[in-house]
Amino acid sequence: MKYRFLGFFSGFPSRSFPHNIAERLRDELTRRDSLVFVSAWPTDHVSNDSDSDGMHGMFEETGIPFAQHHVIDTRMERLHATRMIQEASCVFLMGGHPGLQLQLLRETGLDTAICNASAAVLGVSAGAINMAKRSLDTKESPVPYEGLGLADITVKPHFDPENQEVLATLLRISMDIPICAMEDDSAIFVAGDQISSMGQIHWIDHGKIGPLSQDDLLSLNTASVP
Repeated sequence: MKYRFLGFFSGFPSRSFPHNIAERLRDELTRRDSLVFVSAWPTDHVSNDSDSDGMHGMFEETGIPFAQHHVIDTRMERLHATRMIQEASCVFLMGGHPGLQLQLLRETGLDTAICNASAAVLGVSAGAINMAKRSLDTKESPVPYEGLGLADITVKPHFDPENQEVLATLLRISMDIPICAMEDDSAIFVAGDQISSMGQIHWIDHGKIGPLSQDDLLSLNTASVP
């Protein structure tokens, strides 16, 4: 399996990377020519500019600045967007609406470009959802859908274990697929054929929930997509 670095994030309410996650990113993201964000609200251009600047600021404050950063939304012409992905050091799939983001990617062919690119790929919230082989947006439907297929890791971001309604839904869905329910400030990293996690992540499988364990990570490792 070729080496590729992926990062699945739930969210960062403080708008800063926790120290351990920042350290891992600093170690892995050694090529920092271009950081390309992909919007999950493709028509909200003003917010996209502000949010992408703010998210790049999170990298800067932890000593991981990129020479340039850009955001792809409906303003960017298809060929230009494809070239941006092909030349990116890191692609960051932003949070927002998973369906709208995936629609943008599929209609422009950027889904194929991202899968074929050599860039590191990070995703937060909606972006992390869409990175999976079997993606799940419980706000829209309990039925998984085909994501980008970067890894066979189905995540539920912003998970609150005290929310019994959401938990009941996830327990039902887990009879068909395992789910990594991620609390904020957590991460799952894929580096080549190695998978690791940081923060509070819950493993929901076959109607049961527990902390994500090393054995669970090994099962994810086996299921990862080359």
